[in-house]
Amino acid sequence: MLYFIDDNTGKAKKIIVQVKSGKVNRSTIATLKGDMEREKATIAALLTLQEPTKPMKEEAITTGFYEPEHFPGMRCPEVQILTIEDLLDGEELQYPRVAPDVTFKRAQRKAKGKKTKQSGLEG
Repeated sequence: MLYFIDDNTGKAKKIIVQVKSGKVNRSTIATLKGDMEREKATIAALLTLQEPTKPMKEEAITTGFYEPEHFPGMRCPEVQILTIEDLLDGEELQYPRVAPDVTFKRAQRKAKGKKTKQSGLEG
């Protein structure tokens, strides 16, 4: 899973990622779409060693596009297929990013209190 934030709510959206090294076909994408729905993911991605077939591409495109409200004109395929070669050539998953470091929030710092010695932990 990957997470991204594309608005001011601070609520992260999910990207489900599956990696397959063996034979892939249209049913691989159909299964991914089912996993996407079950996990309530906004985007799903298949990373594979093999080039996608035409039926795989057609199955992926039938899902449609995610169009983030705060990124006018941006359209990200809801199901994306990338080969390892694509990744090595610099291609990336398409999804909106407010900033590279907003995906994970830092925990709030707790007030300093008295430290207590725990018994039984001495060497």
